Amino acid sequence: MKKYLKVFLLLIGTVSYSQTTVKGTVKDEKNNPVPMANVVVVGAQEGTTTDMDGNYSFPSKLTGEQKVKIAYIGYFAQTKTVNFSGDVTVDFILKESIETLDEVVLTGTSVKRSQKETPVSITSFSAKDLTKLNTSSQANILRSVPGITTENGGGEVGSNVFVRGLPSGGQFQFNPIQIDGMPVLSTFGLNSSAHDVYFRTDIGMKSLEFIRGGSSVLYGAGSVAGIINYTSETGSTTPKNILKTEVGTNSRYKADFLSSGQLGGKDSNLFYAVTGFYRYDEGPIKTGLPTEGYQIRANVKKVTEKSTITFSGQVIDDKVQFFLPYPLQGGSRSRPIGNDGNEIVTLQTAAAANISYATPDGIFKTNIRDGVATKGGYFMTNFVHDFSDNFSIDAKIRKSNYKHQFNLFLDGSGLTGPKVVETQAEYKAARNITAGNFTTLNGAALPADALLFENRILDRVRPLDELVSEIKLINKMGVHTVTAGTFMSRASAGDMNVTSSYLSEYSNSPGLVNLSGYTVDGVTNRGAGYSNKNVTSNKLAFFLTDQIKLDKWNFDIGIRHETASGTIQNEKTAQFKMSTFAGNAKIENVTWGTGAYQTAKVSTDAFAISMAALYKISTSTSVYGNFSKGYFFPELRSVKINAAGAHSTYSPENIIQGEAGIKYGKGSFSGTAALFSLNLSDRRNIAFLNDGFGGFIEKVDLQDTKSYGIESTWNWKFIDGFAFNGTFTYQKHELTKSENNPAFVGNKLARQPNVMTKLGLSYDKSNFDANFDYNYAGDKFTNDANTVELKGFGIVDLSLGYTFNVGKDDETLRVGAQSFNLFNSAGITEGSPRLGDNQTDEQFFVGRPIIPRTALMNLTFTF
Repeated sequence: MKKYLKVFLLLIGTVSYSQTTVKGTVKDEKNNPVPMANVVVVGAQEGTTTDMDGNYSFPSKLTGEQKVKIAYIGYFAQTKTVNFSGDVTVDFILKESIETLDEVVLTGTSVKRSQKETPVSITSFSAKDLTKLNTSSQANILRSVPGITTENGGGEVGSNVFVRGLPSGGQFQFNPIQIDGMPVLSTFGLNSSAHDVYFRTDIGMKSLEFIRGGSSVLYGAGSVAGIINYTSETGSTTPKNILKTEVGTNSRYKADFLSSGQLGGKDSNLFYAVTGFYRYDEGPIKTGLPTEGYQIRANVKKVTEKSTITFSGQVIDDKVQFFLPYPLQGGSRSRPIGNDGNEIVTLQTAAAANISYATPDGIFKTNIRDGVATKGGYFMTNFVHDFSDNFSIDAKIRKSNYKHQFNLFLDGSGLTGPKVVETQAEYKAARNITAGNFTTLNGAALPADALLFENRILDRVRPLDELVSEIKLINKMGVHTVTAGTFMSRASAGDMNVTSSYLSEYSNSPGLVNLSGYTVDGVTNRGAGYSNKNVTSNKLAFFLTDQIKLDKWNFDIGIRHETASGTIQNEKTAQFKMSTFAGNAKIENVTWGTGAYQTAKVSTDAFAISMAALYKISTSTSVYGNFSKGYFFPELRSVKINAAGAHSTYSPENIIQGEAGIKYGKGSFSGTAALFSLNLSDRRNIAFLNDGFGGFIEKVDLQDTKSYGIESTWNWKFIDGFAFNGTFTYQKHELTKSENNPAFVGNKLARQPNVMTKLGLSYDKSNFDANFDYNYAGDKFTNDANTVELKGFGIVDLSLGYTFNVGKDDETLRVGAQSFNLFNSAGITEGSPRLGDNQTDEQFFVGRPIIPRTALMNLTFTF
């Protein structure tokens, strides 16, 4: 491997061109360095960020007079005109401000520009911002974004993210995650896995930007509601090394690293960045099933006189536990008390990790110990070439391959008739059992008053293979920046599902229970099920945009056309009578695949348009408006195939969005306010419901929805070092059509609150920093029937840090502490999706509580 790496580096380093090296230092008025500030060449795709000492350096292929701009939250932006001839040194002294709208953004645009010049809603986080957030899950990061509701009760992955006004089952359905401008998944719903199971946030991220509406429909794959784009750190002539160690509650240990710099001598045009982590965790909820794994990402960048080529990749091998709803106390919906008199935090248990039974393919053993297991990675190439000062090409291609399993506990037996939690007499009566005794697996008799809980494990095998490319031609013609591009993807995925049932006590992390003559090693196997799909997807899109920059006006217009086709294979199933069961003599009927498949092919196409305008009233105030018509291709796995091989209609979902607002930034205050509306039609709402026998059925309802509301953001520096920031969203939303349930028309959208707000207080002065954030999501209904309402709740997060200067070369050590859900607030993020519109609040209520309080301590060395 080392041999091939040396040859690889030699090949891309053989050609050398003359270039300019731009370097300098960025400090504030008190002569303190400003780290992580954005450094860009205005109107070009070049730039970098300052290091922890405020230094920056980057190679440039440009010549002649250029404008170098520095922007960072908390300071006024500054621009200097520089002659790019040979090596150039440009130092900056920034004046403090709270002018966040001057921060430069990249997403949803062809050229870098500030938020104040962008006629859409954008929220951005710098690398410094991300270090202060609890980055163990996307839900923890994104809930600070205005108009976003996140459900993190599931743990670190499989986050449910809801964007204002849109119905969704979560999992980034209308707002995909991108890394360096390319979607983690090009096609949503091949195997129903969320984007964040393939990717973990690490300290190698330079920024995070979230763009809502507007041009997101043009630049992203499936980006109806917005784009979540992470930008990776790349190397520069200034070396950077960061080592972070972390310990936390529930035996959490984690080590992160970042190393970037120059390969070769000072005249080399080759740069690198490597980042990654290893972690072990028995939480955040203790089940006896651990979380463990690592991720490594790296890139190598070659800069020539007219071109930049970047090779990047990821390797991941990570296992994370996922938490689903479980029976809570009826009425109060609080965490219940178990058989032992103690509070139940989880019914998931390591005791179920040895479940196995015979199938036509041999003995099947659950992989629940591995939880959500992802192994694989991607390799990506990004090539940028300037044909002239005004004409360039930006081409990306990525190949991904993952072996992925999503093994999870469900929320009950799923059988018709039994209560979700049962007495021993109720359990027998519901299953027509007249004899037998209940015992633990070691043979001890179960107390007569002990409650029982029969549950299921769903083991899902979801391999994914994907090839994605995007090519953009960018031409600057006076006030116009015209971009013509094409996007292509081919993806294939599998989705094999095996459902197994077991019997346990009703207590925290319970042991399994045997019923003589009925169970074997606690396994009931009633309702054991099997389903298997293979899905392929092809997409081809073309888009054309124009960004017009005038003295007072900025305009964005564009159009995109996309064709999608797919092949769906569903394996047929049958019931087999087995003569052995987990090595014991027992006759069982097991539903399993026959090896024969039904196949269907579908195709459709759609177009999107976007128009946006911004008018600069003054240097501090601008007004903007945008309108877009977008589309979303429904999940291919939801296509139904009948016995004759015919399939249901496959057509795009359509969305119309509009927004009008004002942006203001001057001195110590900046903020935005906007009105918005969204109308979604022909949405294929897919629900996975219990079939009454322990398995599942997929129910599809064609729906229309509408919503409108108001949204505001603000950031106010009221005392030196202190800032008060926040967001507020109020929305009205309703179902306007339900093909299966016309009576639901007029109901509110499931799992969407009317009110969302975030209030934050931050302090950053000298060597001390602190953040205190309160996030609140209001009341919402669990289902479209609006039969069960969940009360709103708020979560408080706290982070503290103190940075010491150590060593002779200004190395630093930051000692930090973080707490998620500081006050251990109680709240329920959702009811039982599998009960759907039939859920009620009886003796026990199936719901998913938010994660209880977690605490972290970390040390960050920068050198």
